[in-house]
Amino acid sequence: MTTDAVSLPTLPGTSGPSRAFSRSVYAKTLFDNRRVLAVWALATGLLAMAYAGFYPQLTANAADSVPEAMRGFGFDDLTSAAGYLQGAVFGLLVPLLATFYGAATGARMISADEESGYLDLLLAHPISRTQLLLHRIAALATGAVLIATAVLGAMLTVRTSAKLDSVPVAGFTAQAVNLALLALVFGALATAIGAATGKGRATVFGVTAGAGVLAYALHGFAPQTGADWLRHLTPFHYYIGGEPLRNGFQLADVGVLTATTAVLVALGAWRFSRRDIGR
Repeated sequence: MTTDAVSLPTLPGTSGPSRAFSRSVYAKTLFDNRRVLAVWALATGLLAMAYAGFYPQLTANAADSVPEAMRGFGFDDLTSAAGYLQGAVFGLLVPLLATFYGAATGARMISADEESGYLDLLLAHPISRTQLLLHRIAALATGAVLIATAVLGAMLTVRTSAKLDSVPVAGFTAQAVNLALLALVFGALATAIGAATGKGRATVFGVTAGAGVLAYALHGFAPQTGADWLRHLTPFHYYIGGEPLRNGFQLADVGVLTATTAVLVALGAWRFSRRDIGR
């Protein structure tokens, strides 16, 4: 499998940047989704910054008042900077945003084109189905890295003012890498479902987002039922279970998330290359 550049035709009258980015499926996908990616990155970064900035105002009473049911979501140690960030920032809304980014973007990668009929036009050019899928996954991954970079930049921006200096830069970086990989897992899942089944964009998004929310809930509530082992079945365990903010890079966790993505992409490509896409 390769992701070599595949030239696409450009329409007369299109802008210079559009013609430049139309030289490959990967570049054109990024260009077409540039505004959406910018909004995802900006919104996630600002949300992370806002929640991180609240740490200095946290009191011991507020930390003690956290419901027991929320402790499985990382709210078991709000007194330390790493513990607060693991719960309030990287354990709550930020991973859910990454999950929804993956589901929404992955649903567009193949399903939207097939639904609109544009996929037939794409495949009429010298590009294989596998190449197309790999170019789209590469663009999705670039977006995930952009979001993670925005979050990392936000954390480093408020690190001193929000009294988060006890968390090393390596810890923030490791958590950002895991965030990108989490988004990529669900992006690969959505892309694979669309490529393998030919279902519409809304269906693929709904299935993937639903799976993400269920996995998130399972990871959070499993300790309440005494079934901690169930956490190992969810990508959220490998995203944050190793506490990268405290411990830095956990190569085993990174390996599991990367391998999961590779398996999903391979299965999607295998099925996509064999099924009838005619409607």
